Amino acid sequence: MEDILIISNYYPPEKGAAANRIEQLALKLNRHNYNVSVVCPLANYPKGEVFAAYKGKFSVKENLDNITVSRLWIYPSISKNIFKRILSILSFAVGLFFYLLLKKTPKKVIVQSPPLLLSFISVFVLSLKGRKIILNVSDLWPLAAIELNALKVGSFSHKVSLFLEKFIYRKATLILGQSNEIITHIRQIFPEKPCYLYRNFPDHQIENFKIQSDGNPKIKMFYAGLLGVAQGVLEVCEKMDVTDLNIEFHIFGDGAEKVQIEHYIKTHREKNIVYHGMLERNELLKRLASFDVALVPLQTRIYGSVPSKIFEYSALGIPILYFGGGEGENIVNENNLGWVANVEDFGHLNHVLMEISTLGKSEIQRLRKTVFEQSKNHFNLEVQIRKLIDESVF
Repeated sequence: MEDILIISNYYPPEKGAAANRIEQLALKLNRHNYNVSVVCPLANYPKGEVFAAYKGKFSVKENLDNITVSRLWIYPSISKNIFKRILSILSFAVGLFFYLLLKKTPKKVIVQSPPLLLSFISVFVLSLKGRKIILNVSDLWPLAAIELNALKVGSFSHKVSLFLEKFIYRKATLILGQSNEIITHIRQIFPEKPCYLYRNFPDHQIENFKIQSDGNPKIKMFYAGLLGVAQGVLEVCEKMDVTDLNIEFHIFGDGAEKVQIEHYIKTHREKNIVYHGMLERNELLKRLASFDVALVPLQTRIYGSVPSKIFEYSALGIPILYFGGGEGENIVNENNLGWVANVEDFGHLNHVLMEISTLGKSEIQRLRKTVFEQSKNHFNLEVQIRKLIDESVF
């Protein structure tokens, strides 16, 4: 078996798309006869607290489903205080630097980016050691930070981030981009850099499609995931109008906006919004089987970003209401996966919600079969991985 290392800021038992994406990559490579190891921080996301199983430990080495996972110490924080956030990143970055410098590392290493600082440190050390660096770019930083108003153009932080970004692209042996926009952006900077599209397809391994119903006559729409500023779920709750529609809105997840969302729901019961908290991934997938429509929102259009939820929910045969703009719109429209509302246009979102309500639950359940078949035929993780292996990417 050939050895390969994955460096990531997230890994299960942490929750969220980033952790799921890296786990699926690790497991799939392992099934293709790679000896996969992962280095990541002590599990702490999304609460910003080290999980109970890892508290009081400086580092942990464990085996999860044949994947060797080395977890390094981190000072976790989801504080809005910029200094605490920087301290959190630096705490893991220092440990990662010495780990890569002093430990024996495989000849092939997959580096997840962002975070930029961690990918910079990884690429810097690995380039000194002459390793094959496979840079897996899931979002474009600092561009995304600019679009989210987290960074000012021309600021010192922006200039440093641009330096880090160009460094990792230049030193990487090859680059995996999660979207065509990411690949276009990188090729504008380094036209000759080998780049490959690597979508965030799930691996549910569902062969037979079956609609489940709980007898609820209302159309059950849901959001599941991080309740952060970038997703804008609180604003969706405030501005969407489902009061007189045949729609319920259910929320699963945790994050910075959780408390505000819970308070809003309690004071606006007429809006038919239900909060379920955070569920384990397998339990969540079971619960979602009886839901009708998945809402996939972004607060603003982020160039290069394609939410993995598009692929996740379509693989379950759940139609998608996409409210995020960009390349995600094209994927939903071109594959007939559901509906698109213009990003940041809540008037249009409410118009689409009215269309969905008028369509009715029975028609949506017929649509589910189409969505499932489209996903099965076009969003296949096994085919994608096998193609990349045949092209000597890994």
